[in-house]
Amino acid sequence: MIVDPEIPPQDARVLRRSGPVLVRMRQGWDPKLWRPSSGLQYWMLATFGPAATFGVLMSLGIMQPGLAMLLLGLPMVPLLMMLIDRRRRSSDETEDHGFEREAFAQLRWYEGRYVFTGDLDEPAARLLVRARHAIATVSGSRVNAEGLLDDVRNAVMLPAQEYEIARLLAKLSALRTKHEKVVSTGLTPGAQAVAEPMAQALNSSEAAVLARVEALERYATNVAEAERAYMARHQIEELRGEAHAYEELVAETGADTFAVPELEQLAADAGQLEQALRRSVDSAHEALR
Repeated sequence: MIVDPEIPPQDARVLRRSGPVLVRMRQGWDPKLWRPSSGLQYWMLATFGPAATFGVLMSLGIMQPGLAMLLLGLPMVPLLMMLIDRRRRSSDETEDHGFEREAFAQLRWYEGRYVFTGDLDEPAARLLVRARHAIATVSGSRVNAEGLLDDVRNAVMLPAQEYEIARLLAKLSALRTKHEKVVSTGLTPGAQAVAEPMAQALNSSEAAVLARVEALERYATNVAEAERAYMARHQIEELRGEAHAYEELVAETGADTFAVPELEQLAADAGQLEQALRRSVDSAHEALR
């Protein structure tokens, strides 16, 4: 489930978990028709049912009091265990239903402001996966976490792009499914003339959404390049931090002429990587714009 980023976070968390509830709602499920089982009723039946039965038998003289008490006591232990287990399961059932009731209310309240990914047809689902992968690449990068990118803008723009792409793909999927259902039955020449521009409209819309996804992927590619440069710079810095130990070692072993030029190259490499990082971040900013 992909929700409108304008929805309050607490409600959005419920909606993202409410896919199974939405499926049941579409099948006619309504929580107002559900009633939790009462543990008190079972306790009453279990306690007074056998006691009343044995009481009647004793009053008729059919059963001795001692035998009645023995027969009454023997099944009580497993019966009590069963009732305790049923009460626990009833409590769990009530808790689960509490979430379902909340999800039902949120789904009704925010109808039209979320997208159920199960509604997407296969081409649309593939496009959404690509978009979400690109967004995850940017959001999960260290350069974004360190503030080298426009992290504040990313926090607003990326969820909005994800929702907008999902919303457009859901509409595209619904119309495309209806169109294909009509076309599959065979069209008359007159109907064919009407169906062709509609098919072109669907293709044009898909191309427009594809352009959005590709723009996100270009941004993610630039961020990935900046991420590699960022990691390389930190690795070089760690190596430079140990350079003095290497210098001491080569001096003591008399290998100065062999190793010193390679060690000095670390500084130059770090400088080049710093420039590469700046270029990568600049490219990412340009892609974001």
